[in-house]
Amino acid sequence: MKGMQSGDIVGHEFMGIIEDVGPAVTKLKKGQRVVASFDIACGECDYCKRQEYTACDITNPSKEMEELYGHRTAGLFGYSHLTGGIPGGQAEYVRVPFADMNCLAIPDDLPDEKALFLSDIIPTAYHGTEMGNVKEGTTVAIWGLGPVGLLTARWCQIRGAKKIIGIDCVPERLGVAKSVLGIDIIDFQNQNVIETMKKMIPGGPDVGIECAGFEYTTSLKHKLEMATMMETDSADILTEMITCVRKFGTISILGVYVGFTNHFPVGAMMEKGLHMAGSQSPTQKYWPICLEKLKSGEFDPRFVISHKIRLEDTPEMYHKFYNKENGVIKLFIRP
Repeated sequence: MKGMQSGDIVGHEFMGIIEDVGPAVTKLKKGQRVVASFDIACGECDYCKRQEYTACDITNPSKEMEELYGHRTAGLFGYSHLTGGIPGGQAEYVRVPFADMNCLAIPDDLPDEKALFLSDIIPTAYHGTEMGNVKEGTTVAIWGLGPVGLLTARWCQIRGAKKIIGIDCVPERLGVAKSVLGIDIIDFQNQNVIETMKKMIPGGPDVGIECAGFEYTTSLKHKLEMATMMETDSADILTEMITCVRKFGTISILGVYVGFTNHFPVGAMMEKGLHMAGSQSPTQKYWPICLEKLKSGEFDPRFVISHKIRLEDTPEMYHKFYNKENGVIKLFIRP
């Protein structure tokens, strides 16, 4: 599969000042401060008309994705060539196609540190609660307490969840979840998740939200099969979720999965009557509600920012983030 290539420009979360607009742009003007959606929608195809923006039929030219998945998703800024190989935001200038659709003008009184994350992780976290149908009185378990997992927990609180459990092993992430959000936590390196969950929520949570992704293996079989390319994605977390979530509960998948996995417990999923959904967030659909909550102050994403850096420092900090060093949770980067 085509991933990143030499010379690609990364960065799918970005905002800035409009330098110029094309003749088709009617809602935006030069000099405006805007945030761009990480997904690129045309606004006119059938999928976009249903607000299924990450399924846009127009913006991703990858024929390889169509062969692998049966369809193409939308193009995504700064991702792999499966999603179009479109240059991302960590550059001096960025061209945003279909700008009226994919840029959101930011109110003057909303600081950059709040507005930036409207590009991805704020709407993505909200999308996880939508797919999970989180509502008043829901019990929720969140696998992965990176930036998306932490913001998902905050949205669950706003939507009235009765109990929220966050699962991770990184001390800084667990610390933020407990001290800032006040949710229950499970350290999976020191606690058995399945047995601990049974004690914390007898019968299992109503909703499990996956915020980690395909890379994280806990079993030897998946480590070996990924190492030998017998599979591309580990099912360890999904298996744990299917085991834990209550009968006729819901599993919402936000973590990225790209290919194929082995030993997937389809029998347990079917026999337990579980509902499972996953997708990239149709960001533009959620901009109105997310912006409303940011302006009111009810939702403030700044608690996930652990480091503010300059663009030239990103290679070193990416390395530390990947290896979970120096307490890196989320970077805020200025050129």
